[in-house]
Amino acid sequence: MRDNMTSIMEFILLGFPFTPRIQMLLFGLFSLFYTLTLLGNGVILGLISLDSRLHTPMYFFLSHLAIVDIAYACNTVPQMLVNLLNPARPISFAGCMTQTFLFLTFAVTECLLLVVMSYDRYVAICHPLRYSAIMSWRVSVTLAVTSWTIGVLLSLVHLVLLLSLPFCRPQKINHFFCEIMAVLKLARADTHINEIVVLAGAISVLVGPFSSIVVSYMCILGAILRIQSGEGQRKAFSTCSSHLCVVGLFYGTAIITYVGPQHGNPKEQRKYLLLFHSLFNPMLNPLIYSLRNKEVKNALKTVLRRERVL
Repeated sequence: MRDNMTSIMEFILLGFPFTPRIQMLLFGLFSLFYTLTLLGNGVILGLISLDSRLHTPMYFFLSHLAIVDIAYACNTVPQMLVNLLNPARPISFAGCMTQTFLFLTFAVTECLLLVVMSYDRYVAICHPLRYSAIMSWRVSVTLAVTSWTIGVLLSLVHLVLLLSLPFCRPQKINHFFCEIMAVLKLARADTHINEIVVLAGAISVLVGPFSSIVVSYMCILGAILRIQSGEGQRKAFSTCSSHLCVVGLFYGTAIITYVGPQHGNPKEQRKYLLLFHSLFNPMLNPLIYSLRNKEVKNALKTVLRRERVL
């Protein structure tokens, strides 16, 4: 009976409680940001595939990061845009669970990819002579596949625990997508175990990896300071600055949302932090890498010159 009940159940996403005029304004802005996200990350993927100079482990991981950012946006933004046009339109139970699972998968995968990218920079700067041997293509592919696999497996754990909870009737989710903590509040059962697992998962994929990134960059900083020439120091730091910006944006919002202390209205705080996390971060990442990375800018200039010749 419960299976029949959940199969027809729907959720209503409350989204943003603004007037219709402001909602239409947000629809236009978010549509623009969504387009820029797809375009920016698509350009990054295109440049990496077209320019042989970018066929290195660093840009291999960057291509996976761009794929995650595109998937992030495609998972949450279209539903958010639909709700801005029609706030009363529900999302199915299956659609909501799928959205939750995919969001967690992409979030965990991005956490791990950023760790892998910091390790790549550590090897490149602290062990430059052994870089090719340590970061071989076999190792790079293994690290990328491992990141995706762990993301899927950890998300499956959350999904199985979520599906075991009873949801008895249509419910309203105080969010713009099916975020796991917002969904848990609607369950008609004790969700203490689920919340502990969410917190434990957040600590394991946020605090632990972030600590390893900090350690990596402490070693990198020490190696950079030992470089004699100022030009060498600037070149070494420039290869890390883009990654540092992305790490700060991603881990900053994620840790505050899921691990840090809550002040004021935690529901509204989490909602708007996750809006930044799922909409603005994927849009800003390709801008950061294109504006602060000389190799990406050179690859873009090369492609544009080819187009002019043709």
